[in-house]
Amino acid sequence: MKIIATSIPEVLIIEPKVFGDSRGFFFESFNQENFRQATGLDVRFVQDNHSRSVKGVLRGLHYQIHRPQGKLVRVVRGAVFDVAVDIRRSSPTFRHWVGVELTEDNYRQLWLPPGFAHGFYVLSDIADFLYKTTEYYFSDFDRSILWNDPEIAIEWPVEAGASPVVSSKDEKAARLVHAEVFE
Repeated sequence: MKIIATSIPEVLIIEPKVFGDSRGFFFESFNQENFRQATGLDVRFVQDNHSRSVKGVLRGLHYQIHRPQGKLVRVVRGAVFDVAVDIRRSSPTFRHWVGVELTEDNYRQLWLPPGFAHGFYVLSDIADFLYKTTEYYFSDFDRSILWNDPEIAIEWPVEAGASPVVSSKDEKAARLVHAEVFE
């Protein structure tokens, strides 16, 4: 596997080694020991999630304020623009974001450590999105930051004249200035 640094040192792009021929392909999507050796991170995943969304859907920016989740995310069908936002107040990259295109064809994965808000925008007709988490989901701790908060200024690849499709929860999300964040 190849590890690619991002502008936020803790957020990593992971490119697995893919073996393909005329029959199809094979790759190891996760191997605990290889992940640890390549990243220096000794994480334990406790939950796998799968979502399906249609083109133009924007999910996020989500995080869990207590019992925060690290996430290893990837796309198995379609394409998304995936975003990690540093919401650790004491971090030198607080309010900074990283955006990466994850597709079924580039096989890339993104590692988001605890302390980051996460969201994605669907670029393809349909996208199946998988993510492994280091902590269980607890609805009482679930929080959201407004996807288009000007203080963060994410450059979402939304087509000119289009508006992303967001849930009512995400429409009502807090601006970063009012959100609970990590110290």
